[in-house]
Amino acid sequence: MSKEHIILSLNFRLYTILPYEVWCHSFPSSFRSSSSLLLCNSQPTSTNNRQIFFKDKRIRVSQPLTRGPSAFIPEKEVVQANTVDERTNFLVEEYSTSGRLDNITQVMSLHTQYLESFLRSQFYMLRMDGPLPLPHRHYIAIMAAARHQCSYLINMHVDEFLKTGGIAEWLNGLQYVPQRLKNLNEINKLLAHRPWLITKEHIQKLVKTGENNWSLPELVHAVVLLAHYHALASFVFGSGINPERDPEISNGFRLIPVNNFCVCDLANDNNIENASLTGSNFGIVDSLSELEALMERMKRLQEEREDEEASQEEMTTRFEKEKKESLFVVSGDTFHSFPHSDFEDDMIITSDVSRYIEDPGFGYEDFARRGEEHLPTFRAQDYTWENHGFSLVNRLYSDIGHLLDEKFRMVYNLTYNTMATHEDVDTTMLRRALFNYVHCMFGIRYDDYDYGEVNQLLERSLKVYIKTVTCYPERTTKRMYDSYWRQFKHSEKVHVNLLLMEARMQAELLYALRAITRHLT
Repeated sequence: MSKEHIILSLNFRLYTILPYEVWCHSFPSSFRSSSSLLLCNSQPTSTNNRQIFFKDKRIRVSQPLTRGPSAFIPEKEVVQANTVDERTNFLVEEYSTSGRLDNITQVMSLHTQYLESFLRSQFYMLRMDGPLPLPHRHYIAIMAAARHQCSYLINMHVDEFLKTGGIAEWLNGLQYVPQRLKNLNEINKLLAHRPWLITKEHIQKLVKTGENNWSLPELVHAVVLLAHYHALASFVFGSGINPERDPEISNGFRLIPVNNFCVCDLANDNNIENASLTGSNFGIVDSLSELEALMERMKRLQEEREDEEASQEEMTTRFEKEKKESLFVVSGDTFHSFPHSDFEDDMIITSDVSRYIEDPGFGYEDFARRGEEHLPTFRAQDYTWENHGFSLVNRLYSDIGHLLDEKFRMVYNLTYNTMATHEDVDTTMLRRALFNYVHCMFGIRYDDYDYGEVNQLLERSLKVYIKTVTCYPERTTKRMYDSYWRQFKHSEKVHVNLLLMEARMQAELLYALRAITRHLT
């Protein structure tokens, strides 16, 4: 079979961003199908072929292990939710930039109320009037997703970038983009991994007079996009979002799917069929007692709160203790259960995303690192979203503040008053603990919150999951997802992921907007 015939048979969908020879040798042998081997043994023979290779810049990643929108959630649970909810289909028609029900939307549709807020705000960022040209918005989304090697989002926005008139050459890497876009690298890196390091000097460097400067409205639009896609990468990995199915291909999948589902899951037998939810009777009994114990702790904490309030000094001490204890969460659990070598294969597959970022080795480091100079805690009362961030972002990027505020409030207040099999439960305490624990890891403290509740309500396996999804999302595995709240419904775990995503986005925005405020004053 000739190269031309192969390309035609793939409907001009040869997904590559590497030179042919490099790709053939870099893609793991265990994932090379007979068709991909045939492709590797042939060479481009015409100008038309080279144009096809140049135009399609998607990331090559591994085949999904399961059917359905999520590798962590049984397909029937998500499908059932979608078939009975006409509202979801309406929302997709109104607000989806791709015009179809993608896997992220399907999983989020387990919470339709939230989904509407999410799609409306995302549509506004990407499609409605705003300071930035449409192609720039999608390129910034690519840059943000690349910080976490999230090929699912990268590939989605490669498509959208080209559809909105983006220059295909930019997809060869940052050296091909205007200096102005390239200048976002530093703030992209800091926002994604250590937002507390952002200062007014970073803002001044971007907006200073010159041909490559950013206006403040443009910069706020860019910051909102960066924070949104860093946080959405956490949701993609935390929910095990699968590659998109393509009805044009006979087996339902494109030649190369578009998700970065961890290769480490293969090594750890983390496929859906081996889910711990279908474990032994002992496991079920153990998880039932785990649920009852959590319910009891919630009840006791509520009673203690009514009897006596802790002093400000005591609450400050508890925050500092929780912040320091978070140092030991991932290093003490994740790498023992999931050896570092498991992650390296995944890095090999997605190494081509590095063309969209600089300093790829830069990652999250604990806010309260041992033996280092003490960083000042961000006191939430000194710079709040409600009183400061909201008004600034709304002033510089009209209406997005209202949409973001609605989304934050929606996820924080969302409740069905259930916990697993229990009904009529007030889950406010649990939702606040999840949200505030994420902010704690980013050095943000609420003076009116007792951080002792975090230790009471969030068991260690859940803390490991939270920290991984929030700070190192590309390392998330199904085993981590299955290890906590084993009697809870999948929709409840998706709710957890929504809380983590929005808490992370708000934390990034608070640091960036505070720096912009300091630049203005």
